[in-house]
Amino acid sequence: MNVLGISAYYHDSAAALLVDGVIVAAAHEERFTRKKHDSSFPRYAVEFCLDYGGLTLSKLDCVIFYDKPILKFERLLETYYACAPKGFKSFLSAIPVWIKEKLFLRKLIHDELAQIEDFDKDNLKLLFSEHHLSHAASAFFPSPFDEAAMLTIDGVGEWATASISHGKGNNITMLKEMRFPHSLGLLYSAFTYYLGFKVNSGEYKLMGLAPYGRHGSQEVKKYMDIIYGNIIELKYDGSVWLNQDLFRYASALTMVDDRQWEGLFGFPRRLPEAELQQCHCDLALAIQQITEDAVIKMGKTARKLTGSKNLAMAGGVALNCVANTRLALAGVFENIWVQPAAGDAGGALGAAYAAHYMYGEAQRTKGGTIDIARDSMQGTYLGPEFSSLDIGKTARRYNAPYTYYDDFDAVAAKTAELLSLGKVIGWFQGKMEWGPRSLGNRSIIGDARDTEMQKRLNLKIKFRESFRPFAPSVLFEDMPEYFTAKTPSPYMLFVADVVSSRTNPRPDNYNQLSIKEKLYHVRSDLPAITHLDYSARIQSVHKETNPRYHKLISKFKEKTGYGVIVNTSFNVRGEPIVCTPEDAYRCFMRTEMDYLVMGNFIFDKKDQKTWQEERDWKEEFGLD
Repeated sequence: MNVLGISAYYHDSAAALLVDGVIVAAAHEERFTRKKHDSSFPRYAVEFCLDYGGLTLSKLDCVIFYDKPILKFERLLETYYACAPKGFKSFLSAIPVWIKEKLFLRKLIHDELAQIEDFDKDNLKLLFSEHHLSHAASAFFPSPFDEAAMLTIDGVGEWATASISHGKGNNITMLKEMRFPHSLGLLYSAFTYYLGFKVNSGEYKLMGLAPYGRHGSQEVKKYMDIIYGNIIELKYDGSVWLNQDLFRYASALTMVDDRQWEGLFGFPRRLPEAELQQCHCDLALAIQQITEDAVIKMGKTARKLTGSKNLAMAGGVALNCVANTRLALAGVFENIWVQPAAGDAGGALGAAYAAHYMYGEAQRTKGGTIDIARDSMQGTYLGPEFSSLDIGKTARRYNAPYTYYDDFDAVAAKTAELLSLGKVIGWFQGKMEWGPRSLGNRSIIGDARDTEMQKRLNLKIKFRESFRPFAPSVLFEDMPEYFTAKTPSPYMLFVADVVSSRTNPRPDNYNQLSIKEKLYHVRSDLPAITHLDYSARIQSVHKETNPRYHKLISKFKEKTGYGVIVNTSFNVRGEPIVCTPEDAYRCFMRTEMDYLVMGNFIFDKKDQKTWQEERDWKEEFGLD
């Protein structure tokens, strides 16, 4: 059965192709259009999937969309009616778009597909999956489990904002859901907005800011009391009730009433790029802890309802790796697996899986011993790949000098040597990753031992806030030497502490230090990846899924004795992760990266020609 899954028209449009239950290709539209979180119809992603699969539209058994627009339109109408006369401005903005486009989505999808190639629409079956079913399917079907509880948490789908379901074989049974306007995801996004970050983009910044809060302090406790006393009620089952008098997302074009929140917390909404104060950090920690508490309660409810020892997770909140880790440490489940493309992009894959197994009734058996690292995601390396001919063509286009190596072992050895000398390297290999994380094929890499690496990467390479942490890529077999993690973490969706033997104690006056002074205190012998709370968001690197990246880190270990390096996504702030060799070269030249390694080509920045772009990239890529 050939199934094409599509997500679009909200944010993170994407396409995924399944052939007989195997993922052939999957990609985000933003990687092709170079528009961060592109919400438009994923034309280029669809074209890539079909081309890579050697298929045409007429050879598909069905196309499936990741949610049901009629149900979502019903929710909008009922919400505006309930809020009236508030929300009239938002109503005038949203409803004409729905009536013109989204309400007639079947025709719109047919028209968009016709732009790609001619096909007989009467013979192409077009299906629609419910939003949280798509998330649940993306979590369960590619997981290593033949039976599992599923927990999906996000902002909102049609009506549901979180769901608990049970997967067994080729079927998913929905058991419980939380409904709009009450939403853990929207609560977290509201605090993302109030602390000066962009909604649906900056939530991970809020998570990264939380460790700068003062754990156990009266200030954090005060903020938690304010939140529990005025904004939310956290129920025994993990569901939340939100005081809609303090929110505006249901009736307006913003998240919260700024003045009311300022009255509650005692400081105004932080503006983007404004200096961070301790109160911002403490509030970030407060809402992070509340979010973690809610996720653990939801997990306990899922265990009670299903009786399963296995949990699979998806939805935007499942990208909160700190909450995932607290749930794992709580011991509610024996095994937890999280869909690496947990957000709306992953809905395209989940919808395709739902069509294959639930609509098509294909049989599914996993069986055997559960191995968290051996799922069906192929390491998430599911996007476009480029040959030496493609890389050479880019080099000629930009008249870019390079050194070419016939043997990849030589490339890995040279790159490891450069890393050991403190060089920052753009690393471009094989298939592009699926999901929001760079996992060793479209990465910027550096030496985790370097005390200046975090500062340099943030300020000179990524051009982003200095407080932002970086993740380690560590050889799976060497994880216990560096981190307390007990299970694989191939997708950067869990955190672990750096082992105590590698850490340095905090100074006596630590709580009196400024945010920047805390940031640049050397906390371990891996300072570039050790966060303020001595944790790290780990990527375990497995030879089976990424032999080239594993080879590179192994060569670095031979050189330095350390089987771990820094890994961050190959892009500048506000730019999607690079897709093509040209994207990579342009990003390389915009920054102070020292070297670019594409395939077996190594480009030295010192050898490149003077770079002058037609327009400033900071205008091209807005703040994320």
